[in-house]
Amino acid sequence: MATFSVLSTFAAAAITLQLLLVPASASPHMKYIDAICDRSHDQDYCVKTLTTNPPTAAPIGLNPLAEAVMALTIAHAEKTAAFVAETGKADPTFTEYHKAYLAVVADLKSANLKLKQSPDTAHYDVRSSTDQMKRVEGLVASKNDQASTTLKEMTVQMEKLLDLAASAADAVDDDDENIHRRV
Repeated sequence: MATFSVLSTFAAAAITLQLLLVPASASPHMKYIDAICDRSHDQDYCVKTLTTNPPTAAPIGLNPLAEAVMALTIAHAEKTAAFVAETGKADPTFTEYHKAYLAVVADLKSANLKLKQSPDTAHYDVRSSTDQMKRVEGLVASKNDQASTTLKEMTVQMEKLLDLAASAADAVDDDDENIHRRV
């Protein structure tokens, strides 16, 4: 009886230790996250963002995860567009930034609609948004007021999320024709 107790305690300890030592990437959800993050320019940011955000933390498949990434990116673009519109009431120079963010929202919504049927086109739509972000960066670069500083920070975040969205569309496509964009 004592031998059984010792063996069961040893077995329980071994199983617990094994569970603690299994890397997070061994989780069944991580294969979908890895499929996207392996294509991202900033893999650490990608993994951190996708594993800590409730809609993306436990994906049931690659397509639902890609859709959740698109939704996350669209939400940030809409939030930033609203900030820029509100700020534009006091500073008319923000009108150009607002136009750029509205274009990004439109591109992302288009990409989200095309994600399943034409992931290549979705990828292109997301990548075209990067041009708008470069435009915003150039326009706001020399400004140092509080609203411009906030917009700069939001734009940096937007660029990171655009990379995740492009990586998600590329992962859904998975034909590796976009591999040159990953380096």
